[in-house]
Amino acid sequence: MVSSAYHEEEALGKAYDSRLMKRLMTYVRPYRWAMVVSVLLLAAQSLAQVAVPYLIQVAIDDFIMPGDAGGLTYIALAFLGVMLVGGAISFVQTYLMTWLGQKVLHDIRCQVFSHIQRLNLGFFDKNPVGRLVTRVTGDVNTLNEMFSSGVVTVIGDILSLVLIVAALLYYNWQLALITFAVVPLLVAATFVFRYKVRDVFRRVRVGVARLNAFLQEHITGIRVVQLFDREEKIFEQFDKINADLRGVHLRGIYYYAIFFPTVEVIGALSIGLILYYGGFRIGTGSLTFGELVAFVTLVEMFYRPIRDLAEKYTILQASMASSERIFQLLDTKSEIAELASALPVPDRKGRIEINNLWFAYAEEDWVLRDVSFTVEPGQKVAIVGATGAGKSSLVSLLYRFYDFQKGSIRFDGTEIREMRISDLRSRMALVLQDVFIFSGDIAGNVRLREDRISDEAVKEALRRVGFDRFLRQENGGIGAEIRERGATLSTGQKQLLSFARALAFDPDVLVLDEATSSVDTEAERMIQAALEELLKDRTSIIIAHRLSTIEKADKILVLHHGELRESGTHEDLLKKQGIYRKLYELQYKRHATRPQDTKA
Repeated sequence: MVSSAYHEEEALGKAYDSRLMKRLMTYVRPYRWAMVVSVLLLAAQSLAQVAVPYLIQVAIDDFIMPGDAGGLTYIALAFLGVMLVGGAISFVQTYLMTWLGQKVLHDIRCQVFSHIQRLNLGFFDKNPVGRLVTRVTGDVNTLNEMFSSGVVTVIGDILSLVLIVAALLYYNWQLALITFAVVPLLVAATFVFRYKVRDVFRRVRVGVARLNAFLQEHITGIRVVQLFDREEKIFEQFDKINADLRGVHLRGIYYYAIFFPTVEVIGALSIGLILYYGGFRIGTGSLTFGELVAFVTLVEMFYRPIRDLAEKYTILQASMASSERIFQLLDTKSEIAELASALPVPDRKGRIEINNLWFAYAEEDWVLRDVSFTVEPGQKVAIVGATGAGKSSLVSLLYRFYDFQKGSIRFDGTEIREMRISDLRSRMALVLQDVFIFSGDIAGNVRLREDRISDEAVKEALRRVGFDRFLRQENGGIGAEIRERGATLSTGQKQLLSFARALAFDPDVLVLDEATSSVDTEAERMIQAALEELLKDRTSIIIAHRLSTIEKADKILVLHHGELRESGTHEDLLKKQGIYRKLYELQYKRHATRPQDTKA
């Protein structure tokens, strides 16, 4: 049974959709000269192909039959010339179309990736990463087949058919009618083949989508698979999915294996009828032997573009389906809209005002309810609360990853929805609980391709968070290689590197979202020591489960079920005997039972 997650892969659409094709052609427009030249080359190639039967006829009727061997030399040279010219034209045309296809694919990939980067986070909550990767890779690669061996080649096949039909009628219209008499059989075979292959192609796409999703999920979760010794069971499931995909492919091979011999048999039947009828015509003197041979050669050429067109149908159908999915993604608008009149805010004090803020991810299932508070420039504010209280959602709203439904958030006196998104986010730096490390090197993970951050600034940021103790010059220093997802780093090192990344950008506001929840005691001490120095004269918002890390905060805000219940310093909140006091006592008792924490 196919999961609903793969329904999008099932839709094939039309083999040709003028609306989609017109939009695809906009990417070809900068290189339209290449397509025009390619079509002209195909026309010349078709003429060269049709000239071959004529040379064969002349050779037989004018030189071989009369016994004039001397003239064959000229025919042979002419034949060689036509073949060389046709081969050269074919080379240039193939290279030109492949070049055009790669240019177009490059442009489409860049546009799709750029668009994905600008979509709001809510979009990624609803769309699996594997599907988006498929759009940028698999679907775009499918378009490559259409541009390199699809649309223009179809034009060439149709042009060849027209020229061949004209040549058949020119040589002998009676024999041409015999040839065309078997065409209905060919049309019927092509129709059945197209119908069967369409279903196979749909099932192949679903199978590939299932296989990709399974691989991504279980390779990403390989630690859990090995931890619970599930390798054999997982392999059995993979083997079943893989076997299903193999079976679908074999069924497609079966249809191809039937179709092409069927076309050959129909072609052989046509040639047999021509030879039978043509033999009588030669006996009566109304047809020459050379004309008959040329006619048979043309008939063989007649079926070649028909076979090609049957294959191109599958390519065009796949391309239309892929382009529809690509354009659907490109037409997806970000829910976070930036006003055309948005301007940068010159004042950079770092003051944040939140007034009567209401937010829900879906309808009126409120995550934050009527929250109001102010963070003054240089102030250190901590936000605490149980899991699900709305702490991380509040940070997401500050960054405009999502838009709130009611209330307002002001940054240095300006409503954040009236600011440029790039200007807003450049004023803040965020250190998350779940640190993401890119493959590359240490310096690249700190500067994130920001050229204004020099190597010295990178080293200074690493030193201030205490990461410099892990740098070894003999291992490359800040140029040391980091593998995918930071596999060569410990959890504490990842946290410190993320902290250095934030500091290197020198933000007005530093936001720490559970930034020390996953580090050991020693790493936490290193961060705390750095914070005392680094947070001077810098607005900071700290979200933490470990209350010991925010005891020195200027103000602590306590969220409970999305509401701001308490506000004050650590000492003031302990005296109130409220939610904060209960959280502190629960955490203190829990830590007191752990020897390593007591010792620390």
